[in-house]
Amino acid sequence: MPKIVFLPHNELCPEGAVLEAKEGESILDVALRNGIEIEHACEKSCACTTCHCIVREGFDSLKESSELEDDMLDKAWGLEPESRLSCQAKVTDEDLIVEIPKYSINHAREH
Repeated sequence: MPKIVFLPHNELCPEGAVLEAKEGESILDVALRNGIEIEHACEKSCACTTCHCIVREGFDSLKESSELEDDMLDKAWGLEPESRLSCQAKVTDEDLIVEIPKYSINHAREH
């Protein structure tokens, strides 16, 4: 079973975490299932950037991002080449090291 290492984040995961993941599960779902409350204003519909993360190791094992995800990521704070929306990045059989940025920008519309 692959593992995701979440690097320490002052508010969400101060000590960091090593979590088991299921293949096909999103990085966001793994985090939420284990009490790491990554914001996801659009309810995982790829319509905001609040769940932006940086995949420090294992990035190449992830399925390529969609055009819609890439368009959303262009609006993310602190965008890096290894940036993904955690709601869209699905775990494969490789371990990942993930950093949750200090800030996020909420682009979701509130109805």
